[in-house]
Amino acid sequence: MAVKMYNTTMLKKVSRSRLLLRIFEGIIPLLSWVLITLPFWLSPFHPAVVSYFIIAFDLYFFYKSIVTAYSAVLSFKEIKYHQRINYQKKIKKNKKISALNHFVVIPNFKEPLHKLQSTIKAITNNSYPKKKNIFLILAFEEREKQAEEKAAFLKNKFQKFFKEIIITYHKLEGNEEPGKASNQTYAAKAIDQYLKKNNLSEKMSLVTICDADSSLPKNYLSYLTYEFLKDKNRLYHFYWAPVLLYNNFWKLPFFVRIQATLSSILRMAFLSQKENLIQVSTYSTNFWLLKSINFWDVDIIPEDWHIFFQAFFKFGKQVKTIPLFTIVNSDAVFSGTVLKTFINRYEQEKRWAWGVSDVGYFLKKIFDSPKIGLSTKLKKLSFIAETHLFWPVSFFILTLSASLPPLINPVFKKTVLGFILPKASALILTFSSVLLVLYIYLDIKIRARVNVKTNIFNLPFLMIQWYLLPVVSFFFSSLPALDAHTRILLGKKLKYKVTEKV
Repeated sequence: MAVKMYNTTMLKKVSRSRLLLRIFEGIIPLLSWVLITLPFWLSPFHPAVVSYFIIAFDLYFFYKSIVTAYSAVLSFKEIKYHQRINYQKKIKKNKKISALNHFVVIPNFKEPLHKLQSTIKAITNNSYPKKKNIFLILAFEEREKQAEEKAAFLKNKFQKFFKEIIITYHKLEGNEEPGKASNQTYAAKAIDQYLKKNNLSEKMSLVTICDADSSLPKNYLSYLTYEFLKDKNRLYHFYWAPVLLYNNFWKLPFFVRIQATLSSILRMAFLSQKENLIQVSTYSTNFWLLKSINFWDVDIIPEDWHIFFQAFFKFGKQVKTIPLFTIVNSDAVFSGTVLKTFINRYEQEKRWAWGVSDVGYFLKKIFDSPKIGLSTKLKKLSFIAETHLFWPVSFFILTLSASLPPLINPVFKKTVLGFILPKASALILTFSSVLLVLYIYLDIKIRARVNVKTNIFNLPFLMIQWYLLPVVSFFFSSLPALDAHTRILLGKKLKYKVTEKV
């Protein structure tokens, strides 16, 4: 009887916890719909309020555009500076590197063999002086039929370049979501066993999560090692270099190429915004930190920001992401045909936007972490909430909203504010669009750094393509993000789909 009562109590607690999380997860998606539809339902009664909101939003967007452009330029200058530094030479005389081990994890599922070979080859070309302290972990999924065949081929071809190649085959359990998080946790447990068996230090073992299409730069491991060893709080830090989407740039369909360019510049800009910097895609940290938080939560889909928040709620404001001013070159979505590429790009963005669920996780954990200062938590919360709110909302407010109050409320159209609203909004956006000239310049300069050259005959197209940015922003950013938000509101789960890159 006592056991039955205990089980009933536990089930009620779990049920309440899930309900609370569901409510918290829905706050930002609900607010997205409220803001998008605000001009429709508020203009008949308070058109002036709507107008002031639109103008304030436009001005804030202009401010954010200036900050982004400035940060991107600053990051690019830092990258140029750091590329001249010989980190291999700097760490060579440091006695600690003999005890430091690098575990590079490549989570993958149905990735083309040539893509995996290219990624591994980039790792073998690194400048790290202690190459025999590098371990490669090929994290396959058990459900992939060709996994064992690929693993055998890759291990045979690249074994001589590494201390050890560890192969894992993740079997999906009932409580797990398919994707990087559950796969990486399975691989991390294999690393844990290896460290124990060989009596290696968790605190002196660095784990780099490397996407299957990411090419680590030659100086990555040396640079990472230098930053890690000089970092007094290194046990609580992640390390990230911007993952830019230029590997297959000239293969991409026109519209996807614009999105890849914009994403790359935005990631470059994030690098200099140190207080708000959180790693994405390909990143590094120490094994002790990962083990302290029980690795990645296996029941989530977006894992890069989530693992940061797991650490944050365990250790507080000590947890940070340290910028590495070098470039990880990666593939943008390309599926062979234009239509398939468009569909896969949409699905990828929707999966990324599913990260809005982290806001719900964050809100729930706020009440379970009394040792972390409220102001510290609110700063993080405001950043992630703003990021996920702007994602689906910006397009609609910037492009459509200014014309709606005068249209919906004819009386308001005759007022001074009703007359100038569309013109004021257009003027602010025109000032914002001037920054696109800087983006074009940065795009060309960044690609030159990763040996993706620009033919002089392509220059006119690179400039003209930016006029299509509103269309691209709608179909490959705002709409898939709104799709993800709506699914969360309706309680529909997102099915993980591997992004095809041929």
